Order: sequence, then structure tokens, then C-alpha cells
Amino acid sequence: MSKGSFLNASIGRKFLMSITGLFLIMFLMVHMSINLLLIFDDSGDLYNIAAHFMATNPLIKIMEPILALGFVIHIAWSLIITYQNMKARPVNYAKTEQGINSAWASRNMLILGAMLFIYMGIHLANFWWKMKFAGDPLLEHITVKGVEMENAYALVSELFKNSVIFSIVYILGGWLLGLHISHGFWSAFQTIGLNNQIWRKRLFIVAKVIGWIFTIGFGIIPIYFMIKF
Repeated sequence: MSKGSFLNASIGRKFLMSITGLFLIMFLMVHMSINLLLIFDDSGDLYNIAAHFMATNPLIKIMEPILALGFVIHIAWSLIITYQNMKARPVNYAKTEQGINSAWASRNMLILGAMLFIYMGIHLANFWWKMKFAGDPLLEHITVKGVEMENAYALVSELFKNSVIFSIVYILGGWLLGLHISHGFWSAFQTIGLNNQIWRKRLFIVAKVIGWIFTIGFGIIPIYFMIKF
């Protein structure tokens, strides 16, 4: 099968979406780990050092467009696959059958993806856009261990401290992300071929654990600021 025909085939699209999905999970794990520094150091130094490294490291700058392309491909392929599935199954299954055959997340990955897309837009507008382009008075330059950098900690922490609505949205976003990744991780390895009875059970458990790690990891940050401040 040629490269073009492989990508045009349903299995080819699912394979590409699985690979991009696993790549994005690794990025999100790094992103979450850095964000968790917000709750381990109230001075903000640890988070600012990490944010400054991510903003200035040449390798990270190279990875940014690759990451953006990964998101675009993942979203586009999910829409194509969903459309193909709808054409193949024009008549909806009864709700009782859906409940038996698959979890809610697996039956509503497109809805989850759309909600996460909105959440990601809110996140980017409040943090990434300001840090990269628009700027913000809270991003005044400070010196940490002899290095001048933007006070990214002030920008992030003040939003969590002052906006209950944003904090709730962020907690909800972490929960949605956990659901999406939990099913996506397991499904990705199924597509790759690790779908025998032994690996299926193991991957299902690992997927659940990873989903909860993301749910708690992202959700605990706004909860920390809401309770402490």
C-alpha cells in the first residue's frame, strides 16, 4: 500500500491520529509538571525559571510549530473519522446498547474534543497570547538567581486568585482532559496493534490512571489558590 493510499484509508487516519495523540499526551504531561510548580513554591521562582526556560530554549522554539501542527492534524483527523463513522452508521444505536457497548467518553470523543478546544482557547488567550504577544502589566521583568525574566507566576496566580469562574472552568477542563486522554490513550494502542486480551486489560488500567493523573494534576492548581488565597 502506498503512503497516500494508507493515509486515505480509515486505518491510516486512525493510526496517524493515534500517533499525534500520544505525542500530545507527552507534551501535556510536561506542561502539567511545570504548572504543578505553581503550588510547590509560593515565591514563584521555580515556576518562573521553568517558564523562562520553555520560552527561551532553542529546542522548545523548534518544537512549538511541530506541536501546533500535531494539534491541527489530530483535530482534523478526528473530524474526518467521526464523519466517516456517521456515514457508515446513519442510524443511531439505542441508548441501552450504547451504554452496554462503550463508555460515555468513547461515544462522545468529538463532543469532548470540541469542549477541550474551547477550554484550550480560553487557556491560550489568558496565558500564552499575553506571554508571547499582547503582554500584561503583571509580566513585569524580575530577576531570579541573577537571570532577568518575565514574572509569569504573577500572571497565572493572580487569575486563579481573583477569578472563581476561571478556576472552575480550569477544573472542569482538567476533568474533560482526563476523560479524553483516558479513552484516547487506550484507543491509540489498540490502533497500533496492542489489542490482545492481556494487553487490553493492562492498557485499560494504565489509561484510567493516566486520565486521573491529568484530572487531578490540572484541577489541583486552581483548588490550591482558591483555598489558600
